Amino acid sequence: MIHFVATSLGLRSALAARLVAAVLAIFLVAACSDGPRPNLPAAAPVAAAGETVPLPKDANIDYRLGSGDKLRVIVFGEPDLSGEFDVSGSGKVALPLIGQVDAEGRTLSEFEAAVIGKLMEGYLNNPRVSVEVMNYRPFYIFGEVGSPGQYPYTNGMTVLNAIAVAGGYTYRANTSQIYITRGDGAEQTYPASQAVKVLPGDVVRVPERFF
Repeated sequence: MIHFVATSLGLRSALAARLVAAVLAIFLVAACSDGPRPNLPAAAPVAAAGETVPLPKDANIDYRLGSGDKLRVIVFGEPDLSGEFDVSGSGKVALPLIGQVDAEGRTLSEFEAAVIGKLMEGYLNNPRVSVEVMNYRPFYIFGEVGSPGQYPYTNGMTVLNAIAVAGGYTYRANTSQIYITRGDGAEQTYPASQAVKVLPGDVVRVPERFF
């Protein structure tokens, strides 16, 4: 009987010791998993919610008409005054009845207002006009892209869309920034971001990265 009790106590002590060891092991694993591990690289910082990439003021500007654009002009209720028209080399559009209307450098809404103003000069009392671009001027892209050259513009195109159309980046490309020349202006630096618009006639240059 005494031997049995001693054996039972020994088994209980062994089980208790094993239980304590298991608890200590779990605690040590949990402690090791908290915080950075000294031999592993730290995680990249994550932008705070709502944080935006700083962009130039003209990164998201409205499209402005230029020579080579083809427009559809609709004067509601007046089919004879409606149709498809080209923006000439001088930046004007020749419309029925009212003649030449300046288009170069104007947004679609500004051009619509100009057409309405002309029609109200003794022709129509309350004209309603809608204008849309049917064919845009092409854009140009060169530098570190797979297939540099001239490409058709599509409405809403961004820098990343343009790079994809041109075959993507080469292995030498700087993927953080690009350069854009608009019209007669100087070349400007922009972040390579989906938030940056490309406009018809733009010349986009993708630079080489420095090692």
